Amino acid sequence: MNQPPHNLLDKEASPYLRQHAGNPVHWRGWSAASLAEAQALDRPILLSIGYAACHWCHVMAHESFESQETAALMNRLFVNIKVDREERPDIDQIYMAALSAMGEQGGWPLTMFLTPEGKPFWGGTYFPPEPRYGRPSFGQVLEAIAKSWNEKKDDLTNSAHALSSHVEAQLSSTASKIGLDPDQLPTLAGRIGQMMDPELGGMRGAPKFPNAPFMHSLWLSWIGTGNAGHRDLVLLSLERMLAGGIYDHAGGGLSRYSTDERWLVPHFEKMLYDNAQLLRLCNWALGETANDLFRIRIEETIAWLLREMSSSGDGFTASYDADSQGEEGLFYTWKKEDIDEALGAYSSLFYNYFSLEKPPGWEGDPILFQTSGQQSASIVDAQKAAGLKEGLLAARARRPMPGRDDKVLTDWNGLAIAALAECGRSLGRAQWIERAGKAFVSILESSQEGRLPHSQLDRQALFPALSSDYAAMTSAAVALFEATSDRRFLNHAQHFMEMLDRWHFDTDRTGYYLTASDCADVPLRVRGDIDEAIPSATAQIIEALQKLAMATGDMKLQEKAIVVAEHAFGRASRQTYGQVGIVNACAVVIEPMKLILVDDPDNPALVTVANRHPDPRRVDIVLPLSANGGEATLPDGTRPATDRPAAYLCIGQLCHPPIWDATDLQARLRKR
Repeated sequence: MNQPPHNLLDKEASPYLRQHAGNPVHWRGWSAASLAEAQALDRPILLSIGYAACHWCHVMAHESFESQETAALMNRLFVNIKVDREERPDIDQIYMAALSAMGEQGGWPLTMFLTPEGKPFWGGTYFPPEPRYGRPSFGQVLEAIAKSWNEKKDDLTNSAHALSSHVEAQLSSTASKIGLDPDQLPTLAGRIGQMMDPELGGMRGAPKFPNAPFMHSLWLSWIGTGNAGHRDLVLLSLERMLAGGIYDHAGGGLSRYSTDERWLVPHFEKMLYDNAQLLRLCNWALGETANDLFRIRIEETIAWLLREMSSSGDGFTASYDADSQGEEGLFYTWKKEDIDEALGAYSSLFYNYFSLEKPPGWEGDPILFQTSGQQSASIVDAQKAAGLKEGLLAARARRPMPGRDDKVLTDWNGLAIAALAECGRSLGRAQWIERAGKAFVSILESSQEGRLPHSQLDRQALFPALSSDYAAMTSAAVALFEATSDRRFLNHAQHFMEMLDRWHFDTDRTGYYLTASDCADVPLRVRGDIDEAIPSATAQIIEALQKLAMATGDMKLQEKAIVVAEHAFGRASRQTYGQVGIVNACAVVIEPMKLILVDDPDNPALVTVANRHPDPRRVDIVLPLSANGGEATLPDGTRPATDRPAAYLCIGQLCHPPIWDATDLQARLRKR
């Protein structure tokens, strides 16, 4: 039965889809019913994929989807389906891979044309309403595709079948396992290092993304092999991006990317996942350097997270738009007179610590950033600089804010929870750990029949979860266990892994699919091997398995982590740069670390040292002084003595002699 001939997005649980509910286009959400409608009408599908913070998605919506003329053409010729890529990354990955296989550059909005069965035969990204930028108009594309479909349906269908087979082989295939080799990560990190900008940090050229998986590779290479050059590339990249306009100097938090090589002109959308990963990188850098720059940026970014990204239900929301009042970056940019008005008599101090620049090609107001000298001065005079920032933030609060995507994504929340817990430990901020715990509980309480949702908005939730959701929440649970010693978090983590096995394991039990086995509306089940701005689902699963194995002492989990890692690396070896996260996770499996700390809860000298020296390979277990022993076990199954303060550092199956002194522990943890 066909669906009603009007727009059906008003009932969706995605703010992005709801933004399009008023379009004259007869949009449908992605569903089995929408695919069935296309088949019943024998009409091709126009699939448009985007997300709420996407600037060019809004541009195309305003130019084309709000046009009565364009909508009439779309409604007459196609079944029109709208997808929020953050709600359905499984769908997005399939059709982005198809576009790439066509030889086209990917991006959003993603505009794909499909057979009624959902197989892709042509696509692109943004199309203007009139021919420009070397692109045809959207109307011309619609008419040309419809004409081709009517005249060459069989050819297009055959082409779509071949393309779909290619995508399936790329995203869903199996491969022979490859044994894990300690040289894999340093070799990859060496190639990444050659691609980095030695003066400005990040990858050479523009645009510049934070690229956390690449930064993670370089950091693991440093702590694993002592390659100081790789450490310095990470520190340089962080310092430069934290001085640039990509960082919000008034309010904290990082934008998604910079359009230029100097980190100056951001695409002003702010994403939860970028900032969760920024917090961890800054925490590692702080532990290595004791540079207050990283401490201050952690504090500012967490303040922004708690102030502006908290949902009504204790979770964290997804993103902020780049635009406000129809102009990109308007909320974040400043004219000189704005500074004078906001700071009054103190405005003369502003230029000691900050600069404004309106570079060529930027049409908005000047962008706030720091030179290297101003960044250093703002750390020395941190209290003065903080006062100026407070004045700017108060003035900015009177401006209309960009739109916020209020949906709560389980996997992104898992990243944020883990980052909060880790930073809370390192900086001794119990309130951050408590807030992370509240977010964890809010996600947990949204479960149905033991299964997590992938996304929720108000009281609407999207089930079933993706494999990335269970992986991220497992790592979050382990991070909270490390911070609190509350073993209930490990119980939750074990349950998440049980759900992952039940609904996502492949038939060979050597890997996982991104989509659950009972999800009936996907053309194919993808592995989830490909990194995006965050590590792939597969990478997160491997790391979660390894962390939980270390935290619980469960050797079966350890063995499973190795099996999954070997098969994942077998697949990743064919296109390593897109699957850096898998290589990073494999490195953690090769050299897992457990640190058991027996300490006085009232005067925790050893725990304090461990907290200040985070290591992404390591799981820390804290036991109080006790004559009765603790629950933690060493790799050989024995329990450490708990009658005096001591640190037991184990790498793989080898444990070093107990460390009794905090100074000795610090020296050991800093040894490369």
